[in-house]
Amino acid sequence: MLIYNDIYEWEGWGGKLRLASGKCRLWIFDRRQAGMENRVTVLRPKVVVVSDVADSKMSVRSCAGHIATRVIQDFSIDFNRMLYVEYYPPVRYGMRNEYEIPEQYVAVDFVWDQGRAIHPKWRHLQPPLLNVVKDLIDSAQQQSPEYT
Repeated sequence: MLIYNDIYEWEGWGGKLRLASGKCRLWIFDRRQAGMENRVTVLRPKVVVVSDVADSKMSVRSCAGHIATRVIQDFSIDFNRMLYVEYYPPVRYGMRNEYEIPEQYVAVDFVWDQGRAIHPKWRHLQPPLLNVVKDLIDSAQQQSPEYT
């Protein structure tokens, strides 16, 4: 089920300047390996989840197409069979941390042109798919608590 669970670094462009290079938290899941294929036909069995890390130069949102392109190349994923999700953990703020922006799971749909992800469109995940992705992330965090 869990294919990758680590920090992922991508190279930018611009030669030595490495413009738009960065890193993110990356989880890759294969839902076919979870025994779900007997119950449900999964049209997008590969679930790719990315999240910002504090010491990256770039955000996952600003480099969504570049990251998605690199991930399908590096992990040999068919983009037609992939669900790409940006995860934003809850954020507390205010003088006494009395306010909270809740966690967000945002699916990103791309137009694919010659193996490159372009024209991203963001949409908030809704149940029941939201519940599936949350369960995948929760199980991955239990397996590797050093990344939570």
